[in-house]
Formats: sequence, structure tokens, C-alpha cells
Amino acid sequence: MSNVISGFKVFLLCSVLLLTTTISHARGVYQTNDAFLAEVFNGTLPQSDVVWMKGDVRQTVTDILGHPYAGLRIRYWREGQRSAWILEEIGKEEPITFGVVIDGDRVEQVKVLAYRESRGGEVKYPAFTQQFQNVGLVDNRLDKHIDGITGATLSVRAMTNVVRLALYLDSFISQS
Repeated sequence: MSNVISGFKVFLLCSVLLLTTTISHARGVYQTNDAFLAEVFNGTLPQSDVVWMKGDVRQTVTDILGHPYAGLRIRYWREGQRSAWILEEIGKEEPITFGVVIDGDRVEQVKVLAYRESRGGEVKYPAFTQQFQNVGLVDNRLDKHIDGITGATLSVRAMTNVVRLALYLDSFISQS
């Protein structure tokens, strides 16, 4: 009987260690903001600019995110028709930092730069992020369906909203 109890204790301890390792594995900084921008602009970083959150812009951003944007401005980098945005959105409880590149009103690339949640980190993998390539915006909605990930619903929603936001803001600065 004591062998059964000892075996169960070892199994339980291994299960807890495995779960802890799996949960903490999703968290991390995968690329710094500076490294992302250097990669996007081949080491020659254009001057940054900002979009001020006021009036119709603030309202549209609130509509896209489903909550008011906390900051007064959003910084971006632009060279020709290409713009890069580093944006944060809450997953379940913690902010996720995304890098989004827009080229000619279409998504060129989206990356998870920093992930702080304990679950849902699958959104960082290219197998998921490639769905966003060449996606555009129609009436503040993506013009392509994005498949979800079981167990990462809130992270998928956060990424989708950030991509919508970057596309909207890119369109806004292009019209200005």
C-alpha cells in the first residue's frame, strides 16, 4: 500500500512540475521593440510619429478594442507606404505586446513581441500569425476569417483587435 501512495506522490509531483513548466513557458519577451523595428526597416529606422487619441479617432479606437484606449497617443514608424506599429492589448489579465507591419492597407506581418499570460501563447507561432498576411479592413472588420485556437480565445481576440487597430490607424494617417 505504501508503494502505491509513494507512486501516487511521485506522479502528483511530476504532474505539478510539468504543469508549472508548461504554464511558464508561454511567458516571455520574444523580440524587443528595437529589434522588431530594425528588422522591419532593415536597420534604418525612420523617425517616429504619433496619432493623437481625440474626437472621432478615440471613438473608433474604442469601438475596435471594445474599451477605451488608455493612452493619449499611439506611436508609429512609416517609410513610404509601409508602417510599423507596436501595440499592447490585454489577453485575459496581462498585456500582450504585438508588432504589426502594414503595407499598402494590407497586413504584411504580425508578431508577438512579449507575452505575459500563463496560457494562450500559441498565438506567437507563425502557423497562427500567417493567417493575418495580406488581410485588410472593411468597415473596421477584417476582410478574412481568422481561425481561433482552443484555449487561447482571449489571446486570439487581442491579436485580432490589435491588427484591426493597426489597419484603421494606418488608413487614418494615410488620409491625413
